[in-house]
Amino acid sequence: MKNRCEWAISDLMIEYHDRDWGVPLHDDQRFFEMLTLEGAQAGLSWETVLRKREGYRAAFDNFDVEKIASYGLERIEALLQNPGIIRNRRKIEATVGNARAFLAIRQEFGTFDAYVWGFIGGEPVHNSWADIAEIPATTPLSDNLSADLKRRGFKFVGATICYAFLQSAGLVNDHAVYCFRNREVAGPPSLA
Repeated sequence: MKNRCEWAISDLMIEYHDRDWGVPLHDDQRFFEMLTLEGAQAGLSWETVLRKREGYRAAFDNFDVEKIASYGLERIEALLQNPGIIRNRRKIEATVGNARAFLAIRQEFGTFDAYVWGFIGGEPVHNSWADIAEIPATTPLSDNLSADLKRRGFKFVGATICYAFLQSAGLVNDHAVYCFRNREVAGPPSLA
């Protein structure tokens, strides 16, 4: 009998699956981290990004949005030489631009947390997939989030990236029903 989602095939992926993936976030710094890492993953494997996660934390001031928003051309050029991250100019520049757009959202909504959870009424979406092959790459929710983030100036936030972000940040529980994390992430059953 299966007890974990099949995509968690390496030790690193198993650890990420068992500890982080799908746990509802309410911390703006972690939201920015996940949005950055999901965007960095475009065209690459998630395992590649996870192997560089600590490098990203070091290179991007532990995802301090205010600091990243202040990065200039000299800092971007230095990041392009950093082997601890994915050295793609467009992705690095997007991270800096996204930090600025992230701050604008915080100014408008108070927190990015309030903004993003507002898309789903403050409660996680709990899906009941019998098999991970059923999980879609995008949904109307990710389409809407993507469109709004793009309108606000974000880059590397297509609908597929946004759906992966929603899953990783716990706004959507896509652990398959047989996965032990499905119930753990969902929390105790409702008495209502």
